Amino acid sequence: MIAIDRLYESVKSKGHVCIGLDTSADYVPQLERKKAGNDALAVLAFNKALIDATYDVAACYKVQIAYYEEMGLEGLNTYSQTLKYIREKGAIVIADIKRGDIADTAIRYAKAHFSGDFQSDLVTLSPYMGMDSVEPWLKEAQLNGKGAFVLMRTSNKGMKDFQYLETTQTGKKVYNVLGDKMTELANQYKGECGYGMFGVVVGCTERDEAARIRQSYPALFFLIPGYGAQGGAAQDAVLLLNNGNGGVVNASRSIITAWQQNENKESADNLFAAKAAREAAIKMRDEILVLLKSGEKL
Repeated sequence: MIAIDRLYESVKSKGHVCIGLDTSADYVPQLERKKAGNDALAVLAFNKALIDATYDVAACYKVQIAYYEEMGLEGLNTYSQTLKYIREKGAIVIADIKRGDIADTAIRYAKAHFSGDFQSDLVTLSPYMGMDSVEPWLKEAQLNGKGAFVLMRTSNKGMKDFQYLETTQTGKKVYNVLGDKMTELANQYKGECGYGMFGVVVGCTERDEAARIRQSYPALFFLIPGYGAQGGAAQDAVLLLNNGNGGVVNASRSIITAWQQNENKESADNLFAAKAAREAAIKMRDEILVLLKSGEKL
């Protein structure tokens, strides 16, 4: 079973929550940070505690590599060990690496992140050098049963600088053209679930456009950022789902730092933080599911 089919099935059984392990050492309880000896080991222990507490209620995990690169070689080891631990639990991991190069360079990146020390199930890609920055990944994905999410319409404020520019195609913005290209690719390389091997990143911070985007790109599975700390809510996210599936909703800080909202945070350990993360993930999951079951979308 290829990655997109596994993700589809995971959403069916566990809900839509994608937990972002964008883990700064500052997010680790101070008691645990001191005990670990260095920040990389502290982050690894923290991540493992959160994974243990949530893998039965999260559709997948997204691990942002920058937080680990910041810590140097020890941090990259923590990154590798985090990916491995998620996969050992039978869970699905998205490597948030946003690569965007071409030709042989892209192939080397794909080999690095679809196998070996940095193996993940899916990755994030930036397509703005053109489709030849995406196609090399597709070849490697087919060999390994992997997948990717390509940046289409993101959740950051600066997205309108480029993604919203009008093109020579009447009524089409840059992100629409990207969605059309990815739909062509999806129709050629579909999983059993009906979605393309490669999906797209569509943020949930622009509610007015959400329903139209979902309707326009039914063949594409969505990775949906923007929930929680960036201002998106369940009411926004459900507009980007498709018949109750077709997307995972990412939340990072609102889940992994949930423990910091507790009045007993000064004495917190990793188990305390993991329990808070589990509660936050379940709350998020249930808010989305209640809206879907009720048919309420606004």
